[in-house]
Amino acid sequence: MTIRFTEDHEWLRPEGDLLVVGITEHASEQLGDVVYVELPEAGRTVAPGEEICVIESVKAASDILAPLAGEIVEVNEALPDTPGAVNDDPMSAWFFKIRPADASAVNGFMDEAAYKAFIG
Repeated sequence: MTIRFTEDHEWLRPEGDLLVVGITEHASEQLGDVVYVELPEAGRTVAPGEEICVIESVKAASDILAPLAGEIVEVNEALPDTPGAVNDDPMSAWFFKIRPADASAVNGFMDEAAYKAFIG
């Protein structure tokens, strides 16, 4: 399966039965230089739309929302120490891995072409 995108400018990359989640290049550009990242706890069960991460830049603070229901199984431990990685390579600087409660839910998100049209 290919990478999917949310209207909240997150990318979802399948990895086995998990989804790796980060923010898009568009979101990174809108935020400016990221200076702080707060990640969720591994083992936490989340609902869609629940605030689970905080990201702060020189321009703004923003919440990252759970794209779908599931369990956070891993977080990118390096990110709080190197928040600028989000700007350097947003598609590699993942925030967390989630085991979705419903694996098919990812199909409801945009593919790359739809996301590019969305951000216009």
